[in-house]
Amino acid sequence: MEPDSLHQCRSGLRTEIYRKMSAEGLDALLVTDLPTIRWLTGFSGSNAKLLLAGGKTVLFTDFRYQEQVKHETSGIATVILKDALATELASGKWQLGSRMALQADHVTWQEMRQLSEKLGNREFTPVSSFFDEFREIKHIAELDRMRRAVALSETVLEAVIGMIGPGVTEIDIAAEITYRHRKLGAEGDSFDPIVAGGPRGAMPHAKPSPATFDPGTLIVIDMGCIVEGYASDQTRTVAFGKVSDEQRKVYRIVQQAQQLGIDAAKVGMAARDLDAEVRNFIAAAGYGEAFGHGLGHGVGVEVHEAPRVGTASTGTLREGAVFTIEPGIYLPGRFGVRIEDMVALGPNGAEPLQRFTKELIEL
Repeated sequence: MEPDSLHQCRSGLRTEIYRKMSAEGLDALLVTDLPTIRWLTGFSGSNAKLLLAGGKTVLFTDFRYQEQVKHETSGIATVILKDALATELASGKWQLGSRMALQADHVTWQEMRQLSEKLGNREFTPVSSFFDEFREIKHIAELDRMRRAVALSETVLEAVIGMIGPGVTEIDIAAEITYRHRKLGAEGDSFDPIVAGGPRGAMPHAKPSPATFDPGTLIVIDMGCIVEGYASDQTRTVAFGKVSDEQRKVYRIVQQAQQLGIDAAKVGMAARDLDAEVRNFIAAAGYGEAFGHGLGHGVGVEVHEAPRVGTASTGTLREGAVFTIEPGIYLPGRFGVRIEDMVALGPNGAEPLQRFTKELIEL
């Protein structure tokens, strides 16, 4: 069973969600995406639906998880389904009211058809990003888990950097990252590791290949893990052998841009303004076209969640949010550089969670 602090946090969140449902005239809300279910309940199984209705929270799962759910949840009712969810909801046991909300981006056509057939006398209301405003602000117990995920991943990063050498491949390093994350106690990677050397570093989301590392190249390593349901995410770029003056120059620009992003982040700031400040710095250095992705994204139970920090962002940065700051410069056919930290935003600004050096490591 998890510490009481996180269970109490979840109980309070469910109360806040009921208030929002009431304000929007929703009698019931069916949650169908697994990350949100884990965030609200602690349940980590692969089959789950969550009903918020009549002031109660009910988790539906199957026989495989009837023991696991007892250990991972507290303060909610659980039902082990023996029939389709739509049939169970139509049984009359649940106070569904007349207006039920469904997560528009997490309900399949088949699920919608079944619900309509069984509960056709109700109004179904699609909702999107309903939980973002709550998930965005991290409780101290959530932040503690992310700090531990960060520390674990940094231990792994230090180990795998020391393994880079002649004959070692990108796949070798990526496999070691995954293995060592698990070996040290993580649930697993928070995403497939990115290990990209030389020209492949110019692909922001390159898949590790059988390529070895040539002397005089930069290597982008982007990795993260999950600890007790919460993710980490970090990127460092290292040099294998002596690199050129231009590579050093680009590295320094990205390093300065990343620090600028950390220093500039403030509570209440428009997310797109933070992106613009860093983007303008890179553009002034002559590499504006080489930075094509957003500056950052929120991290929590998912490695990509609210808030988004990019040119199209519409929200503001709120106290308690955790997000990445990860500028990059990518020169196709030549090399790429990215540096990424997660930051926790407080009243005095952004605190980087990573401690791993951002000075250029030369192997």
